[in-house]
Amino acid sequence: MSLSRTVQRTVLTTALLSVSVLAVPSTALAVPSTALAVPSVVQAVPSAAKAAPLPPACQEALLETFDKFPVVDFTVPDKVKNTMLGEVLGLSEADQAAFTEVACAAWNTWATENGKAVATDLDTRYRNAAGPVCNKFAKSSIATIKKYAPNVPAATRELEALAKKVWRNSMEKLAAEATNADCRAAYNGVKAGW
Repeated sequence: MSLSRTVQRTVLTTALLSVSVLAVPSTALAVPSTALAVPSVVQAVPSAAKAAPLPPACQEALLETFDKFPVVDFTVPDKVKNTMLGEVLGLSEADQAAFTEVACAAWNTWATENGKAVATDLDTRYRNAAGPVCNKFAKSSIATIKKYAPNVPAATRELEALAKKVWRNSMEKLAAEATNADCRAAYNGVKAGW
């Protein structure tokens, strides 16, 4: 799997998992990724992540979540991918402890059962949101996350807290660095999370 695809999976995972659970990108925590102490990331950049290998269910979550949410139009801007990846790579060992077999297994089951509906919702919201792409991403992501997060299993709550942290920090950085006023407003508008 290429690093680019891993980052894409990680960011989609983070955005969607922020939907509840996995904010750890698959490239950030190489198969421990989101959003965020992730298996493929741990293997890809072990020195940067300094994380123990993720439990098998977490590795599955990072590697397969992208496929469980088959989006067609929804797009994550490169700046967002890079920022979220940086946040994931910067997770402390204490943060990474949220990636447990029980939490990730609960996420995997939920994602399998709900992924197509979530992807359809994301695509619809993305298509209907006003440009630019940063706004389309921010508005569609947060609306879908808010819609589905309440239905994510209770066993994933620690992962969700981690996803919220990665999301908030990423949106704050993106807003602070945005040179486009529309993007700055979009990121500021969703930084509080869900």
